[in-house]
Amino acid sequence: MIQIEQEKCIGCGQCVQDCVGHALKLEDGKAKVKRDCILCGHCAAVCPVEAVSITEYTEDQMIPYKKETFDLDPDVYSNAVKFRRSIRNYKDRRIERETILRLLDVAAHTATAKNDRKMKFVVVQDRLEEFKELIFQGLKEELEAHKGEKSQRMALLYSFYKGRAKEPKDEFLFRNAPAVLYIMGERLDDAGLAAQNMEMMARAMGLGVLYNGYLKAATMCSKKARTFLDKEERPVAICMLMGYPAVTYKRTAPRKKAEYEIL
Repeated sequence: MIQIEQEKCIGCGQCVQDCVGHALKLEDGKAKVKRDCILCGHCAAVCPVEAVSITEYTEDQMIPYKKETFDLDPDVYSNAVKFRRSIRNYKDRRIERETILRLLDVAAHTATAKNDRKMKFVVVQDRLEEFKELIFQGLKEELEAHKGEKSQRMALLYSFYKGRAKEPKDEFLFRNAPAVLYIMGERLDDAGLAAQNMEMMARAMGLGVLYNGYLKAATMCSKKARTFLDKEERPVAICMLMGYPAVTYKRTAPRKKAEYEIL
């Protein structure tokens, strides 16, 4: 819940004005709480005198603003976006636990609709081989259940399964990535925002990712794999391979200009 230290409050009204849920009010020259809210934290972030706090969080979870550490150079960020590449070839190197935790910290700070933070992030690395077995067993069972069916979907699933049997290390779904990241949740927009933030953070730390819709489709074939990821069986929203790139790009790739209207 929101707490406002009345002795610190200067009655500037910034928290009241910025409250999306209209849960605060000015009364007798001080900000006060009217009702419960979604705990987005804007009130605590905007307060110039640190009079507002949220009991569910500790003070060290809020970082004071400093221009030199928060302001992004537009050219640097633009080039970072343009230079990112989908990585399909990875070094034989584990991702350090500290690096994974920094990625997850960025994910935790991603905006979500109504501050409804119901996503789960799962990084599979230590038990990746075990997880692969569940995926390919699921593919085998799906193919057997639809034996004789001629469809684009079944042809695709067969190609995934056959590829692994031919050359396990070079198979199409996992390639040679040392880790896989899953975002579990109902809202694709929330998951997409988190994935984008995590990818840019990964890039900043020397990692690369590949959004993998094919692996997401294969995961849907295995109930055991989905339970492995999340016992609550939240939907698989996004799946990404992740690791240190084994390829170095010298320049950005060319792209056509965006189709747009400014109305």
